[in-house]
Amino acid sequence: MYSAIATALVAVSLAQSPATPDVSEERALVARLDGVIEKAIAQKRIVGTVVVVAKDGKVIYRRAAGFADREAGRPMRENELFRLASMSKPLVSAAALALVDQHKLTLEDPVTKWIPTFRPKLADGSEPVITVRHLLTHTSGLTYGFMESEQGPYHKAGVSDGLDASEVSLDENLRRIASVPLSFEPGKRWNYSVATDVLGAVVARAGGAPLPRVVERLVTRPLGMSDTGFSVKDVKRLATPYADGQPEPVRMGEAQVVVYNGAGVHFAPGRALNPRAFPSGGAGMVGTAGDYVKFLETLRKGGAPVLAESTVRQLSTAQVGPEAETQGPGWGFGFVGAVLVDPAKTRSPQSAGTYQWGGAYGHNWFVDPRRGLTVVALTNTAFEGMSGAFTIAVRDAVYGASN
Repeated sequence: MYSAIATALVAVSLAQSPATPDVSEERALVARLDGVIEKAIAQKRIVGTVVVVAKDGKVIYRRAAGFADREAGRPMRENELFRLASMSKPLVSAAALALVDQHKLTLEDPVTKWIPTFRPKLADGSEPVITVRHLLTHTSGLTYGFMESEQGPYHKAGVSDGLDASEVSLDENLRRIASVPLSFEPGKRWNYSVATDVLGAVVARAGGAPLPRVVERLVTRPLGMSDTGFSVKDVKRLATPYADGQPEPVRMGEAQVVVYNGAGVHFAPGRALNPRAFPSGGAGMVGTAGDYVKFLETLRKGGAPVLAESTVRQLSTAQVGPEAETQGPGWGFGFVGAVLVDPAKTRSPQSAGTYQWGGAYGHNWFVDPRRGLTVVALTNTAFEGMSGAFTIAVRDAVYGASN
């Protein structure tokens, strides 16, 4: 059954012109995506979602479905606010690249130029140079606490990953990060990490203001992303988060541990409402699907007024080769997310040069520049909405590929 919104979109298209292949394709896409969403909700794999698809600059699908708060019976709305988690990273990375375009920062700047006290060492006690490029590409030698055991060094040092309830200051968190030996020499490997939290501190110093103000000045305000930032603009529109569970997702409590790749990720949903929590460049922002589409479409169209076109062209180029396999075989990593280098290896219908990422609270997005596609799928269910079957089904429905 089509949603009222999706049906209206198709009806407008049909009213404007006789049936054409483009209209037929859009109508088929609506049917496929509606089916994917309704199946995921019926099977109780996700609680709610907002999915937006843009093709060649035109929104051809937009739907809110399921519940923003299941227990309260509050339906999901198109302008629902979500805890973006790692979808914060591309926004902070874009702010860093904007500073590079403005010649206020360079990719080869050592982090110590901006944060003199940030000097993590290798296991042998030597102190390597970590650059802005290393932070952007997650090749700095840093890691995440959820990627190690509960007795790992990040846990022992009390490092915050931006998702927990920690109220340490950003400066204190940087001190704790720097107290742990690096996992490898910077530039030698790829490893997902707290690097974007460190990058956020660099952006704040180079931008001459606290990180939230710099990101607003360089990215969100120029694009009219009025609902996106490091604080919640309207708590009544904030989606309630859920964790994967059987027979249905579990409503997250004040402190929730969700297993991912064999490790426990610690969520503290209240952090988004806590003014004492430091602005985490890697996980601390809140926003809407509509705002995020504005951001991604700006990148797809060439970057103005946020980034130079020459900078945006690099986003479809892997800065770290496919050997990193950031999202499986065929994927490398760029400046704002994973980059598809070899579609055949990953059996994806997406074009080479597609870039994508997600967020731990249950989100996934991708931009396929060659096909003119931008897709954002936000859910309130971790981790199904980030890396479960739902993400593949949405992708395949957009391309008309068989599952």
